[in-house]
Amino acid sequence: MSALRLATRSVLRSRQLAAPWRGSFRGYAEVPSDRIRLNLTLPHQTIYQDADVVQVNLPATTGDLGVLANHVPTVEQLRPGVIDVVEESGATKQFFVSGGFAVVQPGSLLSINAIEAYPVEDFSAEAVRAQLAEAQKNATSGSEVDQVEAKIELEVLEALAAVAK
Repeated sequence: MSALRLATRSVLRSRQLAAPWRGSFRGYAEVPSDRIRLNLTLPHQTIYQDADVVQVNLPATTGDLGVLANHVPTVEQLRPGVIDVVEESGATKQFFVSGGFAVVQPGSLLSINAIEAYPVEDFSAEAVRAQLAEAQKNATSGSEVDQVEAKIELEVLEALAAVAK
């Protein structure tokens, strides 16, 4: 018997043996079809862990991104900005993040990893404007390293100034 025929028969035999187990494989965690399972984690704190939410809006580097149930799987880098979390009760919570990553997985699972995240209501608009003015001065004076650091600070403060009340 030829090697090709032996290989073909072994494949057919393995498929016949596997047939009873079709459809009984382990899948992703069960999430209600109109909800997202959210994990929002910082190195020192977990803000949301396996929380069912309706929608999450993200400040991705490619543009703002709204994530609903059954969103296409993706990995997004986050820029400084606000994450909006629409909870099941209809309440919206906003968190300012300086950056991070968001991973949308099959089965409506969303994991957000950020270095820092703070509730937007914790920021004072006056304090943000004062820091913004100081960073603008530093961006044009000082050493090259100081100017680069000030430009990074400007990016974060400008995003924060847009949402601070």
